[in-house]
Amino acid sequence: MADQERIGLHSLRPAKGARKDRKRVGRGHGSGTGKTSGRGHKGAGARSGARKRVRFEGGQTAIHMRMRKLRGPTMKKSMPFEKFRTRTQPVNLSDLEARFDAGAEVTPDSLREAGLATRRAVPVKVLGSGELSKGLTVHAHGFSKTAREKIEAAGGTCQLLEE
Repeated sequence: MADQERIGLHSLRPAKGARKDRKRVGRGHGSGTGKTSGRGHKGAGARSGARKRVRFEGGQTAIHMRMRKLRGPTMKKSMPFEKFRTRTQPVNLSDLEARFDAGAEVTPDSLREAGLATRRAVPVKVLGSGELSKGLTVHAHGFSKTAREKIEAAGGTCQLLEE
């Protein structure tokens, strides 16, 4: 133990290979990034202030201009670039297992009190992730196929709510 160096603030250093020297461009052709400094010859990328926009396709008409123009907020095909939007809030079986006792009545209000489905106006959908060992009566706006099977296998019931 005596020959090992003691670990302390004086001996802390980054791991081997964790820190790299910065790239020094324009320092002669022997450096690998000399002469044109990695910018190639002429063209927009060689100029000062050159910056490639994310959507830029080299002068070709951009994809958002090539796509058709269908209107309407609900049609998925009319908004090809919109992020996928769910219109329900998910609750997993593992959450029900952890927060409710056997024989409990699970409603959107009781879920809200348990800190699960907190958005009041958004419908609740029960998903089958996790295991359920208690018989629960679950009232929700939607159930996945596996969630319904697992709830009924545990001795519970699924009640579908109308929106």
